[in-house]
Amino acid sequence: MERSRRRRPSAALVVACLALFVALGGTVLAATKIDGHTIKVKSLPGNRLVIGSLPGNRLQPGAIPGDRLAPKSLTGSQIDVATLGQVPSADQATSAATARHAETATSADHAADATTINGRSVGCNEGRREFAGACWDALASATATTLPEAVSRCVMEGGELPAGLTLLTFTGQAGNHIGAAGEWTNQVVAPDPLHFGSMALEPNGAFQPIVSTGLRQYRCVTPLLH
Repeated sequence: MERSRRRRPSAALVVACLALFVALGGTVLAATKIDGHTIKVKSLPGNRLVIGSLPGNRLQPGAIPGDRLAPKSLTGSQIDVATLGQVPSADQATSAATARHAETATSADHAADATTINGRSVGCNEGRREFAGACWDALASATATTLPEAVSRCVMEGGELPAGLTLLTFTGQAGNHIGAAGEWTNQVVAPDPLHFGSMALEPNGAFQPIVSTGLRQYRCVTPLLH
């Protein structure tokens, strides 16, 4: 029996098989050897990426500037508020709150220590009584003096002589008395061009014009703040 002769593959078939082998081998090589590390920088444009194929943790900080983000793409829950600075209005609000707190604290200090306002003493010293928004000497001066001397002594204490009717009202209160020699007031009288004096409040409660060289007692009226 005659042995059948084997036919040798043609050249075209060999070339076709070789091409198929290379094609299949290249696909496997690409699937097993190509990863993100083998891709050159900027060799892959963004429009070639599938949506959702690149997670955010693979991006370097600052890789995407804020102007590349779509409006409303970030929510408040995704922003670390610790990285945000203080806005100007909030800074002003803090200053306003601080100012109000300081004012409240100052008011509280004054309430706790009602004897001072803005560093100045409030109230009347010993021997004086508060009346008509000022401090009055509780008693008339121990000795009688001329009108200019009485005025000078009150000015040195930061005060002045009282008005006549107000003095009359003060001495009419319980515990207050007109000086035994009468008291000078700040109501000036001038009987003639060469003389002047004051309306003095006499012990009987009457007003009497007295020349400035006359002798009467006096009491000074000073402000509550001193």
